[in-house]
Amino acid sequence: MALGSDGTIEMGVGLDGPGQGRPVGLDLEELLATRLLVQGNSGSGKSHLLRRLLEQSGALVQQVVIDPEGDFVTLSEAHGHLVVDGAHGDTDLQAIAARVRAHRVSVVLNLESLDMEAQMRAAAAFLGGLFEAERAHWYPCLVVVDEAQVFAPAAAGDVSDEARKISLGAMTNLMCRGRKRGLAGVIATQRLAKLAKNVAAEATNFLMGRTFLDIDMARAADLLGLDRRGAERFRDLGRGEFVALGPALSRRPLALRIGTVTTGSRAVTPGLIPLPQAADDDLRARILAPAAEDGFVLPPRSRPASTPRVTPADLLRELAAHRPEPASAAPALDPAENRAGCETVLQGLVADADAGRQPVAVIYQDFLVRCRMRGLDGESFGLPAFRRALSVARAGIETAPEAGAGGESWSEAQQIAATMPEEVQGVFLLLARAALAGEACPGDAALAKAIGSRSPGRARRLLGYMESRGAVVCRTDFRGNRVIALPGLSCETAPGDPKAEAPAAPDAAAEGETGWQLFAAE
Repeated sequence: MALGSDGTIEMGVGLDGPGQGRPVGLDLEELLATRLLVQGNSGSGKSHLLRRLLEQSGALVQQVVIDPEGDFVTLSEAHGHLVVDGAHGDTDLQAIAARVRAHRVSVVLNLESLDMEAQMRAAAAFLGGLFEAERAHWYPCLVVVDEAQVFAPAAAGDVSDEARKISLGAMTNLMCRGRKRGLAGVIATQRLAKLAKNVAAEATNFLMGRTFLDIDMARAADLLGLDRRGAERFRDLGRGEFVALGPALSRRPLALRIGTVTTGSRAVTPGLIPLPQAADDDLRARILAPAAEDGFVLPPRSRPASTPRVTPADLLRELAAHRPEPASAAPALDPAENRAGCETVLQGLVADADAGRQPVAVIYQDFLVRCRMRGLDGESFGLPAFRRALSVARAGIETAPEAGAGGESWSEAQQIAATMPEEVQGVFLLLARAALAGEACPGDAALAKAIGSRSPGRARRLLGYMESRGAVVCRTDFRGNRVIALPGLSCETAPGDPKAEAPAAPDAAAEGETGWQLFAAE
């Protein structure tokens, strides 16, 4: 399998030039640092090339395959890849991806049962989990994305803008920022014109297969540094033949033929199959039998009643004669009752696990809808006030300190928190609550939960930001426990384990029963 002891694997043999007939190697360590782009029309052998790469490097590096068609699930039988069904929820896929990085397991994310938009969301969630893994789990990993134009489209298509945005963002993170996290992107596409340029431009190694469209040939030639005459060679390439260029492959454009593979695809192999013999009477009767005999009955379709045609003149007269009935005035809400109801709705959003990974603007829109369903005036609290209340609610602060136990200092803590960005206000108040009550310092998991994240690393970075602002001072005692002091309040937390688990979410039955107000009174 290997050409050398330095991690070089064999991809095929050269077809022309001085290397004709000689094995062509791929430097796997160089690939992990420089990424790879594969392009070729349908039937050019892209999946065969990816399968060759995965089989040859399976024993040398961890692999993650984003498989939209279910072609690579056969790797599980021969090479032990774990097949993950993309039908899991986004939160579950992110958690699975984090465990994959922690245990260094090679997986295939099978998306064949999903439609295009669901595939984009599932792939974005899984790639996000790989990208947000803890720093201790940043092991080298080969991330292969087949049909990359689906997940990083160059233009808007039939999917929603939100799905396209999150999928494109995940692919951009993989190709632009993944190297420092040990993620090496290998993307394959049928057409370069359909692939987002900022994703394709990050690859340094290229394997260009057969293509016929002028725009794709011109772009492929431009990436390989070929002239117009050199671009014509892409039309002459056969199935499984590619032009290679890059530091992990060849310093000059080199035509090669991909070697054989040991596993097969579940796709239908193109070819001619002899037709069955002419249908006899029994076969004809079986095919033309009523559907009810096979238990397949379509529901009856009722023909809609015909409606008289409405002319534009009739429509204009109807609109002119329409007089809307005066709407009954809604009863005025008591400000205190409205605020308490809105806080109950906010607590319900915080308890919803699916809402934790959504942007604040999306959560705010859901908050307004839920308030209208309960007859509350959620719009009286603008987005800035909602950001602060959401941050405090995520921190899990259920009661404020009593007046005799630091009540005045708690007011000072709220004033200091108001000068900080909304994202860190809840974390600061969580630390202040623990310090004023003499409780143990919250762990990284609790701090991450306060900002709506599952990444302890992000919580530590946020804590470092607050320390750089002088809001907190962190130290570690001789037992490895963390103590955080708040100079502005002249107090500090008790020692606490940074790796302690986050407290359980509050009971849904107690939503909104906080001892103080999330939304400030008007």
